[in-house]
This record gives sequence, C-alpha cells and structure tokens, in this order.
Amino acid sequence: MTRRRSMMSEQFKAELAKDLGFYDTVQNEGWGGIRAKDAGNMVKRAIQLAEQNLARDKR
Repeated sequence: MTRRRSMMSEQFKAELAKDLGFYDTVQNEGWGGIRAKDAGNMVKRAIQLAEQNLARDKR
C-alpha cells in the first residue's frame, strides 16, 4: 500500500496542531505520535477553515 502525499502543507498542519494543543507531541514524536482523535480534530478544523474561506470568497 502506498502513502498519499499530504494535501496540507507542513506549516498549516503545524499551525493546526498548535491551535489544538498537541504540537509538543508532534515535536517530540513526529506526526505518528499523535492520537487518532487529534488527527481527526485536525482534519475537522481544516474543513471548517476551508468552508469559512469559501463562504467569505462568495461574498
């Protein structure tokens, strides 16, 4: 099974991790060290931000 390339930049992922409070884990253990729940919350937040940007752009 091959891995997909990330759709989010490393900088954006780091910003989300900081906002959600688990960036220290990323720094210490890498992205593989975060919990599945944290990864899910990160994706959920990224979707929220994308929807907000889309709504703002439609105005």
